[in-house]
Amino acid sequence: MRLLVLGGTRFLSRAVAAEAVARGHDVVCACRGESGEVPDGARLVRWDRAAARSAPPVGPDGTGTPDAVVDVARHPSWVRAAVAAHPDAHWVFVSTVNVYPDSPVGGQTAATAAVRASVHTDEDLSSAETYGAMKVGCEEAVTAGASSSTIVRPGLVVGPDDPTGRFGYWPERLAEGGPTLAGGDPADVVQVIDVRDLASWLVDAAERGTPGTYDAVGPPTAIGDLLAQVAHGVDATPQLVWVPSAFLAEHGVEPWAGDAGLPLWLPRPEHDGMMHRDATASYEAGLVPRPVAETARDTLAWLRTDPDAVRTGLSREHERRVLAAWQPR
Repeated sequence: MRLLVLGGTRFLSRAVAAEAVARGHDVVCACRGESGEVPDGARLVRWDRAAARSAPPVGPDGTGTPDAVVDVARHPSWVRAAVAAHPDAHWVFVSTVNVYPDSPVGGQTAATAAVRASVHTDEDLSSAETYGAMKVGCEEAVTAGASSSTIVRPGLVVGPDDPTGRFGYWPERLAEGGPTLAGGDPADVVQVIDVRDLASWLVDAAERGTPGTYDAVGPPTAIGDLLAQVAHGVDATPQLVWVPSAFLAEHGVEPWAGDAGLPLWLPRPEHDGMMHRDATASYEAGLVPRPVAETARDTLAWLRTDPDAVRTGLSREHERRVLAAWQPR
């Protein structure tokens, strides 16, 4: 298979290129080449998508047509131009669960859940709402312009090389030991998907020409159980201190990410739908999530070898202050 990866130097798109090379495919990565190196065995075509607004040729000599394309773009105009350049390829478009409006209803499926009204112009990506709406616009550009397509909507993608640090906070923190701040209710449901499992499934979709729209998430798991699995993966004995959301907010702890954030914690029930998708159809179509303990182990190993890896989450001093304030309760 001749596979065109639009990207190929960072996290998911790089993992896709590496997986496809390992399977013996002819892989071209089209990007500026400024965010890192493409995997060994892949060919780099330097291309500034923002300037070109069109897909590059598959070969550096200007020849060739891809059998499949994997695209992770956020800007509808970029996707429209790329699909118009290679409409006969099978398109595997990586969207997001942010296409779904925030909802307290968990267990929804990609086939039946409502999505945001689409935005087909390139807007500021500062809000989750606009980001999700633009991704809907990108999805519509793919389904309208490509002869066949797979639309994949990941939730929280985790694992080695994660540029967000949202999951990596937990293997690192739990490995340190001691009383550890945890947010909300240990029964709150969360889902994560290892980047390597997602990449493998995207290459499967490219090879098979899998049709349809799918959520890409791991099994719904109580956050208490998920953190226990993380602790197991890093050989730690967790000492989790569960603190209600209202108390966290009162003490300056923010949900999800950021310098004051507590990763994986989201206020409930208003965000139940975001972290609890029914992905049965995805598993039936071949998505196989690995154990969270394995992801945690490998993520910690990567963090320990890369001092420049992105880290997010509240400081240890902030954590200690919150725990001290909560102790009398």
